[in-house]
Amino acid sequence: MKKIAFLFIILFTLKNVAQSNPEKELGVWYMYNGSHQVSEKFSLKTMAHFRFFEVGDDMQQFIGRLGGNYKINKNLSATIGYAYLSTDRTFGISKGDFSDHRIYEDFNVKHKISELGIAHRLRAEQRFFESQTGHFIRYQLGFSYPLSTKWSTYIYDEIFFDFDGEAYNQNWLGVGVKYKLSKTAKLQLGYMNISDASSRSFDRIQLGIAISTDHRKKTK
Repeated sequence: MKKIAFLFIILFTLKNVAQSNPEKELGVWYMYNGSHQVSEKFSLKTMAHFRFFEVGDDMQQFIGRLGGNYKINKNLSATIGYAYLSTDRTFGISKGDFSDHRIYEDFNVKHKISELGIAHRLRAEQRFFESQTGHFIRYQLGFSYPLSTKWSTYIYDEIFFDFDGEAYNQNWLGVGVKYKLSKTAKLQLGYMNISDASSRSFDRIQLGIAISTDHRKKTK
């Protein structure tokens, strides 16, 4: 508990010394991710992220996702879903001025080497915004490792490709820890760096909760 309090003190100290340039600010993403099993093969994926330019101030983006996942086998699965984004493109001014509707498709591969978990995700996104359409291809490679029965650590990298303009769009690099709160809930604390095609770089703290539920009928 003292370690968590110390981390929050660091976050607020960094916020106070940051400059008014969004690249100099330490932003925070408050995240909910859910996985809800409804049958042996199918599950629902839910997500809500509240993304801030600064620690608890100046909301940059809200994103919500809802998807259906089909388990092909123990290592492979596929997801199709819908996402809604409301984005404030003006740092320092509260004005959500950009809405984005997306259809997305994921292909997921998970496997292990001893205790090291390896996950690949290939995502295609079709974007509908301001009477326009756009297309992303995203590839994420992630690694996870258990530290104890409760704690685990992870690192991932995700690259975005855009079919409009230059092919390379942005890259997300993240690292952090997860704590198993119960059979259905995990807490997450992490750091992520976002770099884009314009050579801009943004630092983000990630605070999240993941909920996993099982709604399959139990056989007697």
